[in-house]
Amino acid sequence: MSHHRPYRGRFAPSPSGPLHFGSLVAATASYLESRSQGGEWFLRIDDIDEPRTVPGADQHIIQTLQQFGFEWQGEIIYQSHSKKNYQDALQQLIEKNLIYACTCSRQQIRQNARQGAFGYIYAGDCRDKNVNTNDAALRLRTNPQTILFDDLILGRQQQQLEQEVGDFIVRRRDSLFAYQLAIVVDDEKQGISDIIRGADLLDSTARQIYLQQQLGYHTPRYAHLPLAMHPNGGKLSKITAAPAINPQQASRELFKALDFLGQKPPPESQQSDLNSLWSWAINNWSRQKIPAKKAIIVSA
Repeated sequence: MSHHRPYRGRFAPSPSGPLHFGSLVAATASYLESRSQGGEWFLRIDDIDEPRTVPGADQHIIQTLQQFGFEWQGEIIYQSHSKKNYQDALQQLIEKNLIYACTCSRQQIRQNARQGAFGYIYAGDCRDKNVNTNDAALRLRTNPQTILFDDLILGRQQQQLEQEVGDFIVRRRDSLFAYQLAIVVDDEKQGISDIIRGADLLDSTARQIYLQQQLGYHTPRYAHLPLAMHPNGGKLSKITAAPAINPQQASRELFKALDFLGQKPPPESQQSDLNSLWSWAINNWSRQKIPAKKAIIVSA
């Protein structure tokens, strides 16, 4: 389904730790693009992966965003409060005979799978078995079609899911809904028209578009930002203990994010007050200036 909707963007951090520079880059780009389009911008807490959720991290994230001057519309949505929506979507896929249970261990998957560009390609070992859904992961059947989309920063992208990814999990063995299903349902429920996020999620986009197609949902426009990388080559992330952004130096941190995004803010603006820097950023924002790269090394 096409995406002819009013402009609605979103930022959806996971509460597995504090926001870091990479988080700020994604939030800033999404927020400014929404403002430049006269659209709405929403905050969602992606806490569906309960084992990775750090108590209190959601409130820390919310407070940090407020201290940096971000403003969002409506209430903050939590994935952990939306499980019925995910179950309804899963049931819709089950009724279309697109779901099957999989009891394969990781070791079994590795033994039988091919190694692809996006990880191990599931060989479909359980596809034609009548496996009990208790204590099993649930997988979505893929097909030979090629998923095509035009990324607003990186250009034309394509992925042949059956050959390059294989049937993928939509509900985990521990009964938690998978990220791919949850995020697709959330974006549809919120009427999200545009998704601006890091290039680490580029490989997930075809799976999400395929899910949207099977569920009869709209497909948003996508734009994938360069990843902020450590000088040693690793991605800045919570897993790699990237330092938390400091609200006490909000203007300096925001200046760095704008510069990373190719906006070239005036050097003196990193010493200005936060409101003045936001005003400059909103008036001068250009998505076309964002480097069309998948990664950029960030100096200390």
